[in-house]
Amino acid sequence: MTQTMEHPHLVVVRTFGNRIDAELAQSALEAADIESMIQADDASGETPGLWLRGVKLLVREDDAEQAAEILGPAS
Repeated sequence: MTQTMEHPHLVVVRTFGNRIDAELAQSALEAADIESMIQADDASGETPGLWLRGVKLLVREDDAEQAAEILGPAS
């Protein structure tokens, strides 16, 4: 998946407590041909202590419903 996905209408489909969980979810979306990107204020994973607001997984607004179904209920 590209980390420079260009689309004017991105939405947060899920927020995770760490980058690893976000990347696992991103892989599940990738398997379903849904482009996504991770947004985290953590210096690209180099400073995990900066995850103050969580790690967000974003998708195109048009893919949000299908992505939420794939990811299942938030835990």
